Amino acid sequence: MKPRILALGDGALTLEFGDRIDRALNAKVMAARDALAAMKLEGISDVVPTYRSLTVHFDPLLLDREALTAQLLQAAQAPPGKSALATRWNIPVVFGGEFGPDLAEVAHTTGRSEAAVIEALCATELRVFLIGFLPGFPYLGELPDWLRLPRRTTPRTAVPANSLAIAGAQAAVYPWASPGGWHLLGRTPVRLFDLADAARPALLAPGDTLRFAPVSRAEFECLAADVAAGKIGPKDWQAA
Repeated sequence: MKPRILALGDGALTLEFGDRIDRALNAKVMAARDALAAMKLEGISDVVPTYRSLTVHFDPLLLDREALTAQLLQAAQAPPGKSALATRWNIPVVFGGEFGPDLAEVAHTTGRSEAAVIEALCATELRVFLIGFLPGFPYLGELPDWLRLPRRTTPRTAVPANSLAIAGAQAAVYPWASPGGWHLLGRTPVRLFDLADAARPALLAPGDTLRFAPVSRAEFECLAADVAAGKIGPKDWQAA
């Protein structure tokens, strides 16, 4: 479908590219986001990328709706490419055991070993499609076809913070303890949301890419202690 503009009240417009979760569509969303940022329009208060659309919140007293519509349609023509706003990350994870109680079941269901599940997940470069559900919660995709499982029949009432989980074609990390129905494979020491960082409280942003890296329990505990002590910060997780 051609890009189209949808009105959201008098202070927001949505630029829509399609109707499905698709890496190519998401690349167009990020290209439009970058093009709009380069225009440096006065009156925009927030820009929200999703799987297939870009919502722009603006002050109608500072920015004319028709002018913004034209700028958004222009931004929609930006060719997808490497984003200057995107960051690559390496995220350490301790897999299995008490940290990943569903790893054995996932391995059994897919007919693979636990080591094969970990290897496949860590070999896949995942894209941050959007942030939602909880502050800092990243929806990551896409997983290998054979690793795509439906959500758990019975959700957990409490998923520990920093848990790595998968469901369908996606992976995610829970920044906070919360209910959840995804399959838990491991846990990371990385803090995905920090209000002390006023500039960027959410570590990950739409358009970023990441890889998970397996670590031992001892390594996990050392990293978690260093994070808590402030010895390791967000830049330490960035890929070279």
